[in-house]
Amino acid sequence: MRRPLLRFLRTTANSVRDLAPIAIVIIFFQSFVLQQPIPNIGEIIVGYVFVVVGLTFFIYGLEMGLFPIGESMAFAFARKGNVMWLLIFAFALGFGTTVAEPALIAVSRKAAQIAAEGGVIDATDAAIKQYAQGLKYTVAFAVGLAAVIGVFRIIKGWPVQWIIIGGYILVVLMTTIAPEEIIGIAYDSGGVTTSTITVPLMTALGIGLASSIKGRNPMIDGFGLIALASLTPIIFVMAYGMIY
Repeated sequence: MRRPLLRFLRTTANSVRDLAPIAIVIIFFQSFVLQQPIPNIGEIIVGYVFVVVGLTFFIYGLEMGLFPIGESMAFAFARKGNVMWLLIFAFALGFGTTVAEPALIAVSRKAAQIAAEGGVIDATDAAIKQYAQGLKYTVAFAVGLAAVIGVFRIIKGWPVQWIIIGGYILVVLMTTIAPEEIIGIAYDSGGVTTSTITVPLMTALGIGLASSIKGRNPMIDGFGLIALASLTPIIFVMAYGMIY
């Protein structure tokens, strides 16, 4: 009982330390540059406490649950020796975590609203919802495919840099022909996918798989899934924009 409590308190202290620079920057610019009192100081303090508590529970939950389960399932699939089921699991994990990603939900909704205001789609609730859902599931499919490619790369021992270079060459080529309205959204989609839910599980999958395959180095082969998960949505969202 004492050890989990100490670990939780240490995680809380780390959260306070990590968030302290944000508070210092805000106080400095508000007080010395803008030379204005901080508005709603009470609400800001309460919000800061909520952020610390939320970040603490999130990080503690990752260390306690998501990382271990991701690594153990990757190890179990590798021991089972069935590559097809491992690839299906990787796709399902990438797809499912991305669909649940809060940042992606927010960005897809905002993109649909702006598209409606700009006349790209009809300004109706149905059209906005359809556009947002299509964007979200396009990104989710792209991340699922990235997980499959990443797992297959770990199995085969392919160097990640050549896949990344080839992918970004394709991104540059597609940027020249994609509609201007979708390019910014596409590039941002690569960033919002690698957020609170996707990153820990994808990282755990890569490290667990590389650790369980003989001849693979977790430090070299276990990482790189997040880079692929950031790359593929850019390609697929630009394709979505050209088709839509």
